[in-house]
Amino acid sequence: MEQHDRIHVEIPAKPEYVSIARLTVSGVANRLGFSYDDIEDIKIAVAEACTNVVEHAYPEGGSIYLACYIYDDRIQVVVADQGKSFDIKDVESRLGPVDAKKPVGDLKEGGLGLFLISSLMDKVEINEDNGVMLVMTKYLYESGVEESVDGISSLQSEQG
Repeated sequence: MEQHDRIHVEIPAKPEYVSIARLTVSGVANRLGFSYDDIEDIKIAVAEACTNVVEHAYPEGGSIYLACYIYDDRIQVVVADQGKSFDIKDVESRLGPVDAKKPVGDLKEGGLGLFLISSLMDKVEINEDNGVMLVMTKYLYESGVEESVDGISSLQSEQG
């Protein structure tokens, strides 16, 4: 399906600016006709992703890059940084599973952010080619969710 519009925002990677990202995605999702519950899920997922950038990407400051890609049947939200990258396999081995279908009790401390994001969004992908890029998709109608989508996967570099 064809992408229609995109919104790009760059904000300082500081806790006091995470609300700007939440407000941005809330406004876009509301305009697209998402339900109140879906908008809340998107806002929480984006806040978690931005908080991860604030806490882990930049020891001395930097920017959070937020992009919303609008389609007829979904919104795709990208949260990216150009700070300290991480290897998803290493993260999984240290933090436990990030698949939303696995029990929360299997997670070690610190793994709840990715778990929460994957449980709130319909599809979550990570690309770490240059910094970290988290791509989160929420379908407007549940029928758009693919049967095979299950939590977090690696995103091929064609997205970058």
